Amino acid sequence: MNVSAMIKLSVSMAIFGSIGLFTVNTGIPAVELVFVRCICATLFLGGLWLLTGGHKTEVWDRKEVLQTLFCGIFLVLNWVFLFKAFEEMSISVAISIYNLAPIFVVMLGAVLLKEHITIGNILAIIICFVGSVFIVGMEHLHSIEAFMNSGFIWAMLSAICYALTMFLSKTLKGLSPYATTFVQTALGILILLPMCDFTVFHGLTSTNIMFIVGTGIIHTGFVYYLFFDSIRKLPTIIVSVLTFLDPVVAILLDMVILDFRPSLLQTLGILFIFGGISYTVLKPRKYTQEKLA
Repeated sequence: MNVSAMIKLSVSMAIFGSIGLFTVNTGIPAVELVFVRCICATLFLGGLWLLTGGHKTEVWDRKEVLQTLFCGIFLVLNWVFLFKAFEEMSISVAISIYNLAPIFVVMLGAVLLKEHITIGNILAIIICFVGSVFIVGMEHLHSIEAFMNSGFIWAMLSAICYALTMFLSKTLKGLSPYATTFVQTALGILILLPMCDFTVFHGLTSTNIMFIVGTGIIHTGFVYYLFFDSIRKLPTIIVSVLTFLDPVVAILLDMVILDFRPSLLQTLGILFIFGGISYTVLKPRKYTQEKLA
């Protein structure tokens, strides 16, 4: 097992767990925040790329570049949808739904790669769905308008895009993590520029600016370099398990710093979601160990 890659992924997930806390303190909407993050990450990673001389040794395979660009589109949409969810619901609720991504990876593997899916996997998906309903709250299900305003759709879309990002980036081998993330965040700048309302930056405090820059350099540049450098060196099961560090840190920070107190139904929903995810990502490893014994 690649211990260095495991440490890098663990650190990236732990840091990313604080993204919600940073986001709610930036003072700007989701699209503009992701735009600034893309700028900061592009400059940060581009500088490292040049300093290390990595740009001189890159092998630009057309197929892999196109795959990287598609991955970049889903990565940027993932950020926008997640931050929109943070605007509508608590960090703990949004991040719990967001971390349904491993379930969607399993579903993608079954549909696109014809991978075997068991009855247990299907039950886990159903349990996660029920948990997501509980966590949103039954009071938001009495009308379409209330449901749409709950933030559930944004959180679910972010989970789907995160799953597509993991699914596509898993097979990237040629481009370095610097090049991969640089290309994707540069693409994000081009995508979001026409959508930005620059008046939202008027009147920001020094604290707002500190959190904005922090999300750009730390949570985007540094974290995604570690993420893409490690994910291609580890088995899918290990990647799926280590991503649990993200929601654990996020929920702890939400409860300790922002005083989030889930209702009984929301607590049950969180347990359902992580129970279903745990079964999905841990069951294959148990099966593999039995086969090797």
